[in-house]
Amino acid sequence: MGRLLIFVLIGYFIYLLVKKSSAAKIDKKQEAAEEETFKDPVCGVYVAADDAIIGRLDGQRIHFCSMACLEKYREQVGHTPT
Repeated sequence: MGRLLIFVLIGYFIYLLVKKSSAAKIDKKQEAAEEETFKDPVCGVYVAADDAIIGRLDGQRIHFCSMACLEKYREQVGHTPT
């Protein structure tokens, strides 16, 4: 009877560890989903605010996925966003 109780307790602790680990993964996924994204006006890719290359045109911030897209935009518009 004592062994059964020990196995049940060990199983319960393993269950709690797995449950806590799963909850942490779900929280990380939700945080990533809530991050603000912007659509690159050249290629249409959505880019996270932290990863974006930011240019300015007439005081407006424009977010790009790469310097290549910023350069293409610069050529298309004829302005020089910085």
